[in-house]
Amino acid sequence: MSRTLAAIFGGAAGAVALVGMIIVLIRFCLSHKRSVSRTSETGSSDPSQVGRIELQLRDTRRFEMEELSLATKNFTEKNLMGEGKFGEVYKGLLQDGVLVAIKKRRALPSHEFVDEVRYLSSIQHRNLVTLLGYCQENNFQFLIYEYVPNGSVSSHLYGAGQQSHEKLEFKHRLSIALGAAKGLAHLHSLSPRLVHKDFKTANVLVDENFIAKVADAGLRNFFGRDEIAGPSSQVASDEIFLAPEVREFRQFSEKSDVYSFGVFLLELLSGKEAAESPSSDSYQNLVEWVQSNQDHGNIFNMVDKRLGSSFTGEGMEEFIMLIAKCLDPSSERRPSMNYVVTELDRILEKEMNLTTFMGEGTPTVTLGSQLFKTTT
Repeated sequence: MSRTLAAIFGGAAGAVALVGMIIVLIRFCLSHKRSVSRTSETGSSDPSQVGRIELQLRDTRRFEMEELSLATKNFTEKNLMGEGKFGEVYKGLLQDGVLVAIKKRRALPSHEFVDEVRYLSSIQHRNLVTLLGYCQENNFQFLIYEYVPNGSVSSHLYGAGQQSHEKLEFKHRLSIALGAAKGLAHLHSLSPRLVHKDFKTANVLVDENFIAKVADAGLRNFFGRDEIAGPSSQVASDEIFLAPEVREFRQFSEKSDVYSFGVFLLELLSGKEAAESPSSDSYQNLVEWVQSNQDHGNIFNMVDKRLGSSFTGEGMEEFIMLIAKCLDPSSERRPSMNYVVTELDRILEKEMNLTTFMGEGTPTVTLGSQLFKTTT
């Protein structure tokens, strides 16, 4: 009898152990499947799926000081492209022929810097500027990014390099906006989520095919809560991209990024800096004017004259409505970036179908190199 009971209990214990092993195996397979799930466009987990994207931290390239000096010809002024919040920005050519943008600042080496670089360099997406690696030597810190050849959208709209005869049609501005929106939406889908915190038109770059790439994602993380020094004029123009809750309480969130994106859309609409006044007799900037004018017909007066008739009235009105939603003073009423992506995609598709035809109504696609046309 005792042997029978022992056999029964032994068999039951074995069954329980087997079930436990099966459960562990199933959980492992599901976790592995989630971590390796990828999309063809982004090279990352699909943000449209339920749940957030889990980043797999990879080994980040550590550059040597000598390598960066050679790439920039010892950081000569000829290679200096400008100065941002992190520090000076140089164009560099690595020995393997890869063009890079190198950001340099004076700072003591730290483990926190390396950890942050590892995290940010693990974020891969078609519409984000890739952080390639770092260097910490001689009391300097360096961030090495991919080089984006056609510069920022702001330079094409109203910057020093912008030419009066240059024209960027509405559907092409929509395409750039959609790419930037996808980049931000991807950041918001990460786990842990990443809020850009410094999104602005100058941080939307375009490559050789005029595909938009969002730059400087997470750059504020290197500074904590400290204010980032910079020219007073730059600080003043940057402040307008900050949501009311950020200016007043320093509360960054996905919705504060949405507000910043709304300011970016407003600059695409007007072709002007949002800090400007809509008219000589107005004391408001463009953002304040939009927020105080609920009549979309009035906002039509703000449309960049260089657009001519390259848009439909319906598409433009929907675009203006989206801008107003993003610029809502209440963060709770602002849409998510996923919603913004969906709306821009819908408006762009409609504009392409209605304004670009060849032959017997066949839609045509304009190459990236032909996006900027010269008016006669």
